[in-house]
Amino acid sequence: MKLNPQHIKISTLLEGRLFRIPKYQRAYSWHKQQRNDLFSDINEANRSGREHFMATLVALERETREIETNEFKTVELVDGQQRVTTLVILLKAIEKALNPSNPTEQKVKNEISELLIKGDDHSLILLQTNHDSSDIFSTYIRNGVIKNAAAATTADKNLIDAASECEAFVEKWQDTEKNLLKLIFTIKNKLSIIYHELADEATVYRVFEVLNSRGLDVKWIDKLKSQLMALIFEHIDKGSKNDAIHEMQVVWQDIYRALKMDTKIGDEALRFAGTWAATTRPNRISSEEDATIHLISAAGSQLKSISKIGQQVKDIVQASLELSNNSRLSAVTRISHARFVAAAIILRDFSEVDKKELLGKWERVTFRIFELGGADTRYKVGEYVRLGYDIYKKNIDKKEILSGLDEISKKYSINDVLEKIDWSDCYSNWADQLRYILYRYEENLCKQENQKINGSQWLKIWSEEPSKSIEHIKPQSSSASYIHALGNLVMLAPGVNSSLKDKDPVEKSLIYQQCGLTGTIRVGKLIDKSKKWNEAMVRNRTKEIEDFIRKEWAD
Repeated sequence: MKLNPQHIKISTLLEGRLFRIPKYQRAYSWHKQQRNDLFSDINEANRSGREHFMATLVALERETREIETNEFKTVELVDGQQRVTTLVILLKAIEKALNPSNPTEQKVKNEISELLIKGDDHSLILLQTNHDSSDIFSTYIRNGVIKNAAAATTADKNLIDAASECEAFVEKWQDTEKNLLKLIFTIKNKLSIIYHELADEATVYRVFEVLNSRGLDVKWIDKLKSQLMALIFEHIDKGSKNDAIHEMQVVWQDIYRALKMDTKIGDEALRFAGTWAATTRPNRISSEEDATIHLISAAGSQLKSISKIGQQVKDIVQASLELSNNSRLSAVTRISHARFVAAAIILRDFSEVDKKELLGKWERVTFRIFELGGADTRYKVGEYVRLGYDIYKKNIDKKEILSGLDEISKKYSINDVLEKIDWSDCYSNWADQLRYILYRYEENLCKQENQKINGSQWLKIWSEEPSKSIEHIKPQSSSASYIHALGNLVMLAPGVNSSLKDKDPVEKSLIYQQCGLTGTIRVGKLIDKSKKWNEAMVRNRTKEIEDFIRKEWAD
């Protein structure tokens, strides 16, 4: 592969070019630390007066455009889009801060404006970014307005934070250096990059590997995307190549859109996919690097197998998101090898009835082992991973899956688990698990009374930290020894819970009866009837909930 790197200043990079970020690339993902590193680069270049090398950029040469009397080369950013996006935002922040009453600053202000927005009609921005459905980036570059209320995704929030932090950096520079022209000079003439501009699209999808070997930090899921596209260019004939590339780009566009910059889910989905792509039965979930190697090997050189890998990664991302987005399962899904099994079940084409039965069994086993039983997070890693592998890769049937889950939980029978549990403190460091138990108990009570669970109240409860919804019947401010006991804890919507504070149980009983949560209503009625709440009542309620747990999470 022949590369022709250019060592250029930012002023040269921005001259005569229009930048575009394709939709199949990752959306804006920089956080405060990366932006602070950029600001440090600028400060260092200003302090030393010497040229400061920042990073490597890679672009794919596209069409040439004529705007008024100027000609611009359009390039698609393959790597470095995060840095370029931030620099463009920073230039806008500087342009906003320049003083129009100062002739020199007004002149520079106009120059930056013409750099950022091309044409009299202000129709074309220097950087055409991707995944900007809320128009946060374009609105800021055009009008200098930060649309704080418009954030719909993590990428939107990152862009809003970038604009705010860039404006704060410019303001601080004004306070310390007293000269914004010096800031512009430093950015344009003292910051430099290694720039690769490639005309051959096939070369682009291999450049990640070359640059990574030279120390470039690229996420493995992005490397996989580039390597799959490289395989298409290398092995697929011209007649099918364009359609195949377009199809793969759509797959990755869908992946990035689904992730909404949730990089942890993307990384885990890659590891899961690679583990299932392994040719030998694994004992652990693959690392991101090993997963990528397994997937590229499985992709081979045929279009069918290459496309299959892309689609599988997309499906696994969706399955991982289904687990992650289910607030109800937050107390069950903290163990990665357990999630691996659940994802495998979701990905199989079981009937809805069988899928519900299998996930129910998985939930009971996993919660009993790790949350009720307190097993170490490394417990049965190999057994979980091999079972997940067999479910997805070997298509074992429902009976074998149920048997495998029974085998994993053999040493954690419900009776043994409950015998060791101390219910005297279910609040400290166990709030997530407690909320989940009380939710399941609520489901059971509603079923007994032939009622529907109050979805709106529980939506409020799931949307906040569990501690904000866990109500101490006997308030925490009391000197009672049982305040954190299971029987002294109920659920209330966050706002209601905080309003009661240190009130006496009898005083709170009416609020309990009006809260819309069956378990809490029962407690309110009991207190209202007896006009008291004491340790004996707490013990009785603890026993009732434990009996439910014994039945619900039985072997």
